[in-house]
This record gives sequence, C-alpha cells and structure tokens, in this order.
Amino acid sequence: MSMNELRQLLGQVSDLNAAEALMSWDQETQMPPAAAPVRGQQLATLAGLGHTMFTAPRLGELLDAAQPGSDADRRLVTVTRRDYERAGRLPTEFVEARTLAQSEAHHAWVAARSASDFQLFAPHLERMMDFARRTADLIGYQDHPYDALLDEYEPGMRAAEVRSVFADLRDRTLPLLRRITAAGDAADYTVLRRPFSAAAQREFSLKVAREAFGLLPDFARLDVSAHPFQINFSRNDLRITTRFDETYFPMSLFGTWHETGHAMYEHGVGAEWERTPLGRGASLGVHESQSRMFENLLARSRPFWQRYFPELAAVAPEVAQGQDAESMYRAVNRVRPDLIRVEADEVTYNFHIMLRFELELSLLEGTLQVRDLPEAWNARMQEFLGITPPDDAHGVLQDVHWSAGLIGYFPTYTLGNLLSVQLLDAARQDPAIEAEVQQAEYGLLREWLVTNVHQYGRSLTPVELTVQATGRPLSADSYVQYLEQKYTDIYRLD
Repeated sequence: MSMNELRQLLGQVSDLNAAEALMSWDQETQMPPAAAPVRGQQLATLAGLGHTMFTAPRLGELLDAAQPGSDADRRLVTVTRRDYERAGRLPTEFVEARTLAQSEAHHAWVAARSASDFQLFAPHLERMMDFARRTADLIGYQDHPYDALLDEYEPGMRAAEVRSVFADLRDRTLPLLRRITAAGDAADYTVLRRPFSAAAQREFSLKVAREAFGLLPDFARLDVSAHPFQINFSRNDLRITTRFDETYFPMSLFGTWHETGHAMYEHGVGAEWERTPLGRGASLGVHESQSRMFENLLARSRPFWQRYFPELAAVAPEVAQGQDAESMYRAVNRVRPDLIRVEADEVTYNFHIMLRFELELSLLEGTLQVRDLPEAWNARMQEFLGITPPDDAHGVLQDVHWSAGLIGYFPTYTLGNLLSVQLLDAARQDPAIEAEVQQAEYGLLREWLVTNVHQYGRSLTPVELTVQATGRPLSADSYVQYLEQKYTDIYRLD
C-alpha cells in the first residue's frame, strides 16, 4: 500500500509544481505587465505549498516503509529520497521568499535589458547571489559552494570537473577558431540579414519542427517570449517559445528548433514516470544534448539544407533568391565571435559558457562584486573572443538565467554540446539510422533517442545514461573531432 500512497502524494506535489509552471509560462508569454506584483505572490504561494507537501514527515515515512516490487519502483524510491533529503534542508519560508524574489528580479531584468541599464537590475542580482550562497550553505558541500548549486542541475558534477573539462576544451578548440578567423568568409553572409517576415519564419520553423522533429500540435504549442525557453506541465503538454527578428532569421529558426529538442525529450519520457520526480530529463546537460542535436547537428547539416532549402524558397523566395542549398548551408554555419550567446556558432559558443562560469564562481566567492560585473564581463569578452559589448543589453544583461536565480546552470550547456555528438555518433552506428540522417530523415533517430535516452527520465543518472547509450563516459573527443571535420570542410582549411 505504501508505494501506491507514495505515488499518490508525489502526484499531488507534481500537480502543484505544474500549476506553478503554468503561471510562470503565462508570466513570460501572455500576462499583462501590471499583473507582475501579484503574480510573484501567487508563484511564491504555490512554491511554498509544493515544498511543504514534499518535505512533510509523511513522505519520509512512506519512503522508509516502501517495499519496491520492481526496478522502476526501486529507482523511484532512490531518486525521490535524494530529492527529499535535499529539499528538506531548505525551509519553506526560504523557498517562498526566494520564489518571490525571482519573480521581482525577472521583471527588473526585462526593464533593465530594455533600457540597457545594468544598475536597474543590480540590486536584484545581489539578492539572487545572496539566495544562492544561502542555498549552498543549507544544502551543504565539501569543496566549493558552487558544487551544491551545480548538483541541482547536473547531479554528481563538481566545479573542479567543470574547470578541467573547460580548460581541455579551450586548449583544443582555440587553435581551430584562429585558423577559421584567418581563412576569411566561406559564403555570402548577407543572406542572413535579408527581410523575412515573422509570419513566414513561424510557418517554416514550425513545418520543420513538426515534419522533421515530431513536434505535433496535439501536444505542443509555440509562443513568443523575451528569451526562448521550453516548459512542460506533463509529457503531453509542452510549451516552447521563440523570438523574431525580421532582419535576422537564424534567431527564430534555430531558436525554435533548439527548444523543440527540449520538448521532444520531455515528450519521450516514459509514461510510468508521469507525475513523479522521475518524469523529466536526467539532467540539464542531457537535456541540452537533445536541443543542441536538433539545432546544430541536424538543422545546420548539409543534408538538412539539401532537403529543406526548396521549402525555405517556397515560403520566403526573397531570402532564397540567388542562393542554393550549399550556399545556405555555409551561411548558417558562419563562425564569427559574436556578442550574444544564443546566436553564437558552434566553435565560439562554449567560450560564452566559460565566461559565465568564471563570473559565477567569482560572484559566489565574493572576489567579484555585483556592481563591478559589467566591467568584468566586458574584459572577459575581450579576452575570450576579442570583442567588447557596446552596452549592457548586448553584454551582461543578455541572459535571463541570473534573474531566475539559476546559478550553476550555465556549465550544462557545454556538457550538452559534448554529449550531443557522442550520442549522435552512437546512434549512427546503425546503418539504417545513418542512411536516414544523410537524407535528413529523422524518424529512426528519434526512436533511438526515445529508447536510449528519453524513456528513462531521471531513473538513470547522467553518467549511467551516457555509458549505457554510448558505451563510454562523457568526453570532448567526439565533439572536437566533429568541429574539426565540419569546419575544415566549410572553410577549406586544408
């Protein structure tokens, strides 16, 4: 009986979390601006109720009394106990206060970004960093407070490991970036700035998302937000957002396909994990491997543009005029140090993550003050990529994460990049999958991902899932080899 009661209680907690997520999605997409103060209180109430229910002694009693009758039950108890013990270290009033502060910080960030004025956001970021330090202290850690925060998003990963991975990746990709920069242009990049209406962008990106990637309208929808994201309230209720620039179409196209990758991961999680703590992706790094696979490894591939260039020409003939599949493939794979992370190419993207990781460590340690963050940001941009932001909106204010208190989140983007190639390489060992991928057909690949990644939800750790799916632990080797081969060809570096 205890397993049934455990699942019932976990389902109720899940429902409260889904209600909070729905209000959060509405806040980003539909809510009138004047509703912001009350919405913050509403979100705090729901967060507090969910936390109180999840950390109540009754849940601990049910976990202690549980007699798992299957491997699925055993994994449910194991993961739930880990979450229960972690959550129990955070007082409910702390969770409510943090949630309210996050809502207030988000709206301050939107205003500051619009005005390109960091000082409007600085007091809120100071509060978010204070909450992050207090969270780390409450959770506990051995080596560095960052470890307690990173573990929320990438279980088992530590700051020291991230430092090592980043140092290795920087050493192995910086020479490639320098060779590419010296090579000059590989295509006519002005095509990326041709007028392309938002309506036409939406039509084309959704056609691909549905036809190629499986994002069907009966379980998913697309809306507009200041910063693209994916959120879901069940495996069959998925919301993705994008943003449009009618003079730079890659923003919406690749942003939409990126979020589609996230959504399809959630859709593929096994139904047995619905309304339990296991009913979502294994980690944010694994999640990012799916979004980056769809966005980059597939949608920026030569076979993809050979198949979908005629579709693009049909919906936006003025964009396609004078172009062909090969020229478009080369254009959308332009490598150039850029100010904006979400628009960064595959070669420079990880340098954006390294920058944020280093700044987060310094802020958390107190060796960098929030008031000095814009200057530190600009200095590292110059050091890493050789460019300096002209204003705060194109620099320190470009990401939504810090306003949401997501400290420790950014490293998962690079971990996802590495895993995306390792997973795709493993899938393509199947000749049938390889043949389809070469034709920009992804049905068998999607089935492979559901079977080897998606269905497990959080029932496997990131390490277990990676080794089981690819036969080896996570490594930068496949990713670096992919970059070398792809961009040596595009830029004719031989």
